[in-house]
Amino acid sequence: MRFFKLSIAALVFSIGAIFSAHALDRPLSEEEVAIINEISAHHSAVEQMAGRFIQLDSAGNRAEGIFYIKRPEKIRFKYAPPSREEVVSVGRGFYVLDRKEKTKFAYPQHRVPLRQFLSDQIDLFQTNITNVTKTEEMIAISVSDETPIGLVSVTMIFDLATKELNQWTLTEPNGNEVTFSIYDVTTDIDIPKSYFYIPADYKSRNE
Repeated sequence: MRFFKLSIAALVFSIGAIFSAHALDRPLSEEEVAIINEISAHHSAVEQMAGRFIQLDSAGNRAEGIFYIKRPEKIRFKYAPPSREEVVSVGRGFYVLDRKEKTKFAYPQHRVPLRQFLSDQIDLFQTNITNVTKTEEMIAISVSDETPIGLVSVTMIFDLATKELNQWTLTEPNGNEVTFSIYDVTTDIDIPKSYFYIPADYKSRNE
């Protein structure tokens, strides 16, 4: 269960940290500013997205699954068996669902920085950027946020040519890391509303 607790944190604290005492220690170049603006504009234009993900943590644990995003405010990460866990948001918070136990655990929407990436307009300059690294093929953007569990940092890796997000790594205050890589991504899709559903009969649980 520890693996999946960390998995949930890696999802809900993934993208879009807001304010923190830690900040970038140098001015961004004009080229970096332009690229970050292009990334924000590119993802703001994407209304629906689906694909597959691979998740690895510091202990070598591995999980896979499918994700769906329908902006604004809807997301679903479904883990492959043997896990029966899912992470679902319908705009009123993020829920961890256990399809086997028929339970749910809620993270309030206002406590989840990922909400910034699900809004109508994405602006990475509204996050707390702490580092930017560029190569000929990719750009890595690191952000940080003071969360209920301490300072959390996330490094997102974008393809420089397409501006697509390929991978992100979350680092917890204790140094544990979880990395998500996404692939087989499509935006040419119409995701049914039924994919974003919180069963009313699921029992609420405390972590």
